[in-house]
Amino acid sequence: MFVGVGASRVRDLFEQAKANAPAIVFVDEIDAVGRHRGAGLGGGHDEREQTLNQLLVEMDGFDVKGGVILIAATNRPDILDPALLRPGRFDRQIAVDRPDMQGRLEILKVHQKGKPVAPDVDLGAVARRTPGFTGADLSNVLNEAALLTARSDQKLIDNKALDEAIDRVVAGPQKRTRIMSDKEKKITAYHEGGHALVAAASPNSDPVHKITILSRGRALGYTMVLPDEDKYSTTRNEMLDQLAYMLGGRAAEELVFHDPTTGAANDIEKATATARAMVTQYGMTERLGAIKFGGDNTEPFLGREMAHQRDYSEEVAALVDEEVKKLIETAHNEAWEILVENRDVLDNLVLALLEKETLGKEEIAEIFRPIVKRPARPAWTGSSRRTPPRARRSSPPRSWP
Repeated sequence: MFVGVGASRVRDLFEQAKANAPAIVFVDEIDAVGRHRGAGLGGGHDEREQTLNQLLVEMDGFDVKGGVILIAATNRPDILDPALLRPGRFDRQIAVDRPDMQGRLEILKVHQKGKPVAPDVDLGAVARRTPGFTGADLSNVLNEAALLTARSDQKLIDNKALDEAIDRVVAGPQKRTRIMSDKEKKITAYHEGGHALVAAASPNSDPVHKITILSRGRALGYTMVLPDEDKYSTTRNEMLDQLAYMLGGRAAEELVFHDPTTGAANDIEKATATARAMVTQYGMTERLGAIKFGGDNTEPFLGREMAHQRDYSEEVAALVDEEVKKLIETAHNEAWEILVENRDVLDNLVLALLEKETLGKEEIAEIFRPIVKRPARPAWTGSSRRTPPRARRSSPPRSWP
């Protein structure tokens, strides 16, 4: 790009907007020109900064009678220049989060139009099964279901096609050419069964919706554990149950085969990240307390490793590692104990998986009927000095003469 072309185009844009007032100027991906000035290792007065400077000058020239409204969108508000966000420029920021269950239902209704959907399809059930999906994900689900329906020479999109479409969006298409030996199938079945059983036996875990040992994407199988309702925060007990559930597959391999495989690599990675967040971000250990350890540099262009600042000593770093290991080890032991207590249920689940390869929520609930649930954990306040008071007994009503 020639020097000054960006600034010139910004001037022309606002001149056209003022000439056609009232007008709305919409800038998509504003972070392309609105990044923090002087950012990166080089910095300097480059062409992008000249464009941003001109944009700031034009926005300073706004008045209430101009009739021009500027709207912009970005997925990276953290890297925008502070001058763009001050009052008088972009003084109103609207966060657009992922849709909740009702929002997903309305989005599905929009994308359903023009597609032949069977009358028994419940879009509400699809919305409940897709927490965290964006509008693009939901559109992709219905498009995938339509393609699957056409490939099978069907006329209407049914629940089976939608179920397969959700699996494709979550984990990728099924790898039908990957043929596993009977031993690997058995190991995968016990691994996924361990995840599901530990999740079902934990007192604060979400319900198990699906288990499959069919290979998809990079996974040899997967277990779908989903909340029945949208959740916006997580308790400590729920996170501890998540740790146990993540390590349930590894514990099942150790219990049954006495020789764990590499299949738990992703589980261990997620469990370690969760445990470290509990220690360093959420203050969920008594030994270190409610302190945030480590900070993020305000410079977002140096890379994750260079931007991360460790604002604590080597001794504290050793304590953090100890607490992370303690959380992981405790969760691992909990998963082991659950599997030992419910070994018969685990074996029955594996037999059903080897026979059917995929189990739905109702089939899983039937197999898990005799599960022995773990008792609730004792109250935790973060300190032995902060003991929760006992619930006061309600005094009987006083009788008046």
